[in-house]
Amino acid sequence: MIEKHLTKNELLNLCECLKKALFSINPISEFLKKPKSKSALEEKKGIKAPEVFNDKSIAQIKSIRKEKISTDTLISGILKGETATLSRAITLIESNNTLHAKQANELIDACIKIKTDSIRIGITGVPGVGKSTFIESFGKLLTTKGKKVAVLAVDPTSSVSKGSILGDKTRMEALVKNANAFIRPSPSGSSLGGVARKTRETIILCEAAGYDIILIETVGVGQSETAVHGMVDFFLLLKLAGAGDELQGIKRGIIELADSIVINKADGANKQAAKIAKIEFTRALHLYPPKQNGWTPKVLQCSAIENQGIDEIWETIKEYIETTGDFFLEKRKQQNKYWLIQTIEDRLKADFYQNKAVQQEFELLLEKVINAKISPFVAAEQLLLIHRKELK
Repeated sequence: MIEKHLTKNELLNLCECLKKALFSINPISEFLKKPKSKSALEEKKGIKAPEVFNDKSIAQIKSIRKEKISTDTLISGILKGETATLSRAITLIESNNTLHAKQANELIDACIKIKTDSIRIGITGVPGVGKSTFIESFGKLLTTKGKKVAVLAVDPTSSVSKGSILGDKTRMEALVKNANAFIRPSPSGSSLGGVARKTRETIILCEAAGYDIILIETVGVGQSETAVHGMVDFFLLLKLAGAGDELQGIKRGIIELADSIVINKADGANKQAAKIAKIEFTRALHLYPPKQNGWTPKVLQCSAIENQGIDEIWETIKEYIETTGDFFLEKRKQQNKYWLIQTIEDRLKADFYQNKAVQQEFELLLEKVINAKISPFVAAEQLLLIHRKELK
């Protein structure tokens, strides 16, 4: 056999032929030809704003947004249970625009006359106690029993930026998809007590829309923030085991207002601690005087994430309604009383700050107070005097 040594050029040509042959028969080769894909962590280019935007189109969009819907249309949509109309009505009553006040009052006046058999349940607790997770489990249970559930979630407002995340819907992924559930997050604003400024009005609208159960989730509250108690039929307090809360059971405050205390997150390694906390709170509640309605608050435990003990809480609420009887109706009357007092206070405050004469003097007097030229009491008295003169 005669051996033939290939030249350098012949070897290069042979390699090129083999390469072409491989790419023609191997589908992987086509993949290798393509450029490597970018990492998922790499930032993608944003979408450019369309060039068709101009002053005319912007004005047209604004005019559509400003279209006013009639009160009768809103009422009709609410009575039909239309969630879009209900949401729009809530936005109207939450508005600070004085031009919306008249229509909002007409809307509330019409809806409050509609008789319903709803139950208003306030749910409160410290931040991190699992309020949103509990409400989702509790809400799903109620919807399986044929109830329509409205969740009014109050989100804390930043004292710095004045903004709210309003992310409660994202934490109730299953409940938000339920056709028999309505979730409305609202900012707390400057309102204290763990509730929003227009929570009472929102309750009325939801009841008129046919929701049987109204769940009011407060912001994470402390012992003194108890405004929600004055607008609900049943006040549920969520607690954590092993968080040092057992001692708070002997103190006056939010605990003595609770109709039931629930130890949440009673699962996993926390089960034993939850049992101990339940015993401690039960003992502490015996130190409180009996309630006027004759109800003895119960201490329960549950695991919202594992759906354990949720049904027992609903049975407790039903027992409470059956036990209290006439007092239940009396409490609704008291809620209307608190509503009136709160409305008067809010209107007086709004009228004061919207007074043009007060606005003109406010900054001047504020500067004097800051520089300690006059006391806050003297400045307040002068501003109130200006306000009274404007009313005459």
